[in-house]
Amino acid sequence: MNFRSFLVTGLFILLLAGCSSPPSAIDAFDTYVKNWNKQEFSSMYDQLSPATQKSISKEEFVERYKTIYKDVEARDLKVTFKKPEEEPEPNEEGEVSFPFSVSMQTLAGEVAFENEATLVLTEEEDSETYGVNWNPSFIFKELKEGEEVSINSAVPTRGEITDRNSADLAVNGAVNEIGVVPEKIESDKDKILSELSEVLKVSVEDLEKDLNQSWVQTDPTQFVPIKSVMKSEKELVKEAKNITGVMVSEKTERIYPFGESAAHLTGYIRNLQKEDLEEYAAKGYSSYEKIGVAGLEQVYEEKLHGETGWTIAIKGTDSESDKEIASKPKVDGENIQVTIDSTVQEMLYKQLDGEPGTAVALHPTTGETLALTSSPSYNPNDFTLGFDEGEYAALAGDKNQPFAAKFNKTYSPGSTVKPLTAAIALQDGDLDPKAKEEIDGLKWQKDSSWGGYSVTRVKPADPEVTLEEALIHSDNIYFARKALDLGADKFQKGLESFLIGQDVDFPFPTENSSVSNKELGSGILLADSGYGQGQLQISPYHLAMTYTTFANEGKMIKPTLKMDEDSPQTVEVVSPEVASVVNDALSKVVSSPEGTAHDPVVKGISIAGKTGTAELKGAGEETGQENGLFVAYNTDRKDLLIAMMVENASSHDITGKVKKVFRDMQP
Repeated sequence: MNFRSFLVTGLFILLLAGCSSPPSAIDAFDTYVKNWNKQEFSSMYDQLSPATQKSISKEEFVERYKTIYKDVEARDLKVTFKKPEEEPEPNEEGEVSFPFSVSMQTLAGEVAFENEATLVLTEEEDSETYGVNWNPSFIFKELKEGEEVSINSAVPTRGEITDRNSADLAVNGAVNEIGVVPEKIESDKDKILSELSEVLKVSVEDLEKDLNQSWVQTDPTQFVPIKSVMKSEKELVKEAKNITGVMVSEKTERIYPFGESAAHLTGYIRNLQKEDLEEYAAKGYSSYEKIGVAGLEQVYEEKLHGETGWTIAIKGTDSESDKEIASKPKVDGENIQVTIDSTVQEMLYKQLDGEPGTAVALHPTTGETLALTSSPSYNPNDFTLGFDEGEYAALAGDKNQPFAAKFNKTYSPGSTVKPLTAAIALQDGDLDPKAKEEIDGLKWQKDSSWGGYSVTRVKPADPEVTLEEALIHSDNIYFARKALDLGADKFQKGLESFLIGQDVDFPFPTENSSVSNKELGSGILLADSGYGQGQLQISPYHLAMTYTTFANEGKMIKPTLKMDEDSPQTVEVVSPEVASVVNDALSKVVSSPEGTAHDPVVKGISIAGKTGTAELKGAGEETGQENGLFVAYNTDRKDLLIAMMVENASSHDITGKVKKVFRDMQP
């Protein structure tokens, strides 16, 4: 090698030496912290020291710490450390330490602590790197090797629901829990289970399942609960206690004192199911809590439930207690008082008498919802105490759908929409309420373009008809003509002023009413809509709301459901003068002997209202199911408005039912 070659080689070696720099502990830990903040445990494991990796596999490391963070619902994780200005010198063991801070939000509140990490210099094949000596205390300061994290919940007491007069609608009350002591029935088990099955209406098969649960042991004192019943079922409890081995204890359950009469109003609660877990876990619920799934229980779930309490701790040994990491106390649910009058609720349900139908009651001048009833019904207590054998299947298979509320579904309003048509024509058209309209005969059609279709009067009437007479006699032809006179645009906008076809803000979920499935046009559909047929769909709740307009000088009140809410919103639909004209005519519908709502006469009440019979015909059918309707309010006190609909009935069938409630509610 000549001198020149030697010089080049030497320079190359020096350059290599100059390019090779010692590993940086600061950079190594900075990278580690970044991965930690992103909870990338796989990358974190790759940066661990050989000693740490020898103590735990990658799969175990990733699974353990991912699971802990997931279970405590760690979020907003912030791991920070202040970088030194200069690279620290490792000690004799090649170790460097850095202080760091950890903070996070968990289901039990904030967790924050200071700690210190040690990095060790490790020689690899061609280089040196710093690896982290992992310690479980990096996750939680109190956590040591081999210890487990425990998460415990404290279920809040559910808030109760009462009516306007503080009568209980949904409360946490005492019930009787009937069960058996297995050791005491062994001598004659088959006979005893057969007797118990008959009394409790629980199948022997289900009784066997209860007794064969994994936790059941042969113990002279062990009690296996079978079924809970209301305190009022004294005879049933007495019969059960006469059976060998049966015991009765007391427990607290969610109960519904008004049972079937308020079932669709109150709803019920049930255990969380698998499909609910993701949604409700995000709201802080534990997996074994109960939720409202219908009625007021669902509407006010968030307020009624309260907040679950949580404690995160390190599991203690037999000689040590748990070490608390964080805790958040439970917050019991809020009690809710609603505007419902349980007396009116029960009266209306009684009048429905099991027939498929519904009734809504409002205070026409304050907007307070007084009753929401539906028939047939179910007993919401059965969802917490248990159904009798075969009972749930029978209810679920009933064609009249007892589990479904009807007051918030939409139906054809029939002639109960005629006062709305009248109000629209008076407000937006040129209708003179005293003008006489010539109508001859029982059938009428606009022109020959209607083919064989005609609008039909229910009964013969005078050939000259005023607005008042048209409402008294419920004249289909008169109101079909008024809709045509208005035209589609004015009629549609008039209905929309009553919020038909619009979103209505009401706490209880309610189907939106609708005008039609297509353009009203200028022919048959528009004419039919004028007297409540066509494709009009209105919920009984919404129908009741529209009638507050006539009791409240032209202002429609959006109903409220919760006591002590702000003043109800009102919508100025028509002028006070128009409302007065319609109100006076509706009074005559009831007071005039010729009025469709005159019979049966109930003395002592003064009401205004409108009947309706909605005929539901399928395509190509000449006749169909008829639903009877009656909407009425008392005109002297103006403190009660009722809308009732009964399926497969005429309006005449239900006017008496509604009038009885008005009569019985008189002071």
